[in-house]
Amino acid sequence: MSTPPASRSRLTDLVRAATVELEAAFVPTPRVDAELLAAHVLDIERGELSAALFRGDEIPAAAAGRYADLVARRAAREPLQHLTGTAPFRHLELRVGPGVFVPRPETETVAQIAIDLLRAAAGPAPIAVDLGTGSGAIALSLATEVPHARVHAAENSVDAFIWTKENFALVGAPNARLAFIDLEVAFPELDGSVSVLVSNPPYVPDEAVPRDPEVRLWDPPAALYGGADGLDVVRTLSRVGLRLVHPGGSIVIEHGELQAAAIRGILTADGWSAAATHPDLTMRDRTTTALRS
Repeated sequence: MSTPPASRSRLTDLVRAATVELEAAFVPTPRVDAELLAAHVLDIERGELSAALFRGDEIPAAAAGRYADLVARRAAREPLQHLTGTAPFRHLELRVGPGVFVPRPETETVAQIAIDLLRAAAGPAPIAVDLGTGSGAIALSLATEVPHARVHAAENSVDAFIWTKENFALVGAPNARLAFIDLEVAFPELDGSVSVLVSNPPYVPDEAVPRDPEVRLWDPPAALYGGADGLDVVRTLSRVGLRLVHPGGSIVIEHGELQAAAIRGILTADGWSAAATHPDLTMRDRTTTALRS
């Protein structure tokens, strides 16, 4: 239980106590989370927080109380991004909360591969599609980093779509289009015209319950679990991709580190060519790509 805020009104004391509390709860990055929550409560950047800590600033009791409440929730393993309401992704700051999958740093490498392929695509306005866009992280990265492209994103979860719409409005990319639609029937008007199809689908096998409470208890199951082997949605993506992607275009799929060979096999069997797997920044297999023959 958190110490009453009135007993630790100095910011350094608050952050130190919060770090101890989060360490005891086995939060992976206790000091970082303690500082980010403090910066959130005070509505300042982390650099400003560092200066305030160095000066030994004090904060009002009301702010200290809000901070103590947030720290207690983080100690209960509520995701940091739900508490702050935001998640950084590449150059974007996205709104997230219950009902939508929180974008992870490893997906930034997936987005980079899709961005590179889209930049290399022929034509003045190549088309990209992001199926199961969730928060919109990949689609909005594509749209803002490849501004001459047209990006179409699909989401079929009502709870997630609330956040997707907010992020599309927040970013305001004029070349990005969002649709609420099942991926199997998404964008028939784009059949045979897409240069890059990208997706971070649910790929956790149904029986492989994640160990991290933030994932197990807070990420929406529909964004996590992909059937007995985790690849049910990947199989659908492969088929849909054959409909959407033009010859010479690419499919880009995020997956678990042990699923690469199976996904290359699915894509190759369906008629995709040059299936290849790429590591993330931790050198774990994270992305598989293939070309439309």
